[in-house]
Amino acid sequence: MTKEQERARARRRYERQQATRAQREVDHGRRMRLVAIITTVLLVVGVAGVVGSILANSPDDDAAPATTAAGCEQPPTALGTGAQLQLPDKTTAQGKTYVATITTNCGDIELTLDGAKAPQAVASFVELARQSYWLNAPCHRLTTDGALKVLQCGDPTGTGQGAPGYGFGVENAPADGAYPRGTLAMARTTDPDKGNGGQFFLVYGDSSLPDANGYSVFGTVTSGLDIVDKIAAAGVAPGGTSPTDGFPAAPISILAVAVTEKKA
Repeated sequence: MTKEQERARARRRYERQQATRAQREVDHGRRMRLVAIITTVLLVVGVAGVVGSILANSPDDDAAPATTAAGCEQPPTALGTGAQLQLPDKTTAQGKTYVATITTNCGDIELTLDGAKAPQAVASFVELARQSYWLNAPCHRLTTDGALKVLQCGDPTGTGQGAPGYGFGVENAPADGAYPRGTLAMARTTDPDKGNGGQFFLVYGDSSLPDANGYSVFGTVTSGLDIVDKIAAAGVAPGGTSPTDGFPAAPISILAVAVTEKKA
């Protein structure tokens, strides 16, 4: 083979190497562009997912307001907190009578508290009112059954599970289990010795609660029962325990409670 032929062969070999290298660079560039595109897509999808999650879990500013009863304003947002308070001494209310005004988003409901018959329940109610325990607390349960017609309030969490951090026993429970219209009584857990706390119920229709231990009657509704009637007339919201027991369809919340001792 002549030197000219060797140079020609070497040139062709070099050109093939250069062509292979160029093709590799093209292929590498194509792969890198593809990776970049895929990464961008994944990032966009990920960000969209995060944004969607944030939006899904954020309050909807355009959500329709709750349907209130006539004469009621929109209720405030529940604070969602309970408390860790000390049970007040029942002697602070022993033999005393108080007038309590519950201001709600639907108007005022006035109560008379009987410290002679239920001193512990009254002492607790007075102290919780003074501590603003019920600030913006929804009335979370309405019953419209024929034998049980009550509106239950007093839980600042709005769930029915909130408590002031203490409990006490039943007092002044009717032996016959009868709770006439206008009765103010304590709601409680299944424990009759420590089940009372901050929740109470307003009886808007003659009711029967044939529990062996009963419920503490500690006062009466002296005015504003027509407000409870309006709430009851709107019925129970969907999704309750039953069609006759659950959250009121027309919301009502306690805004404040003022208590004064009634002098003889």
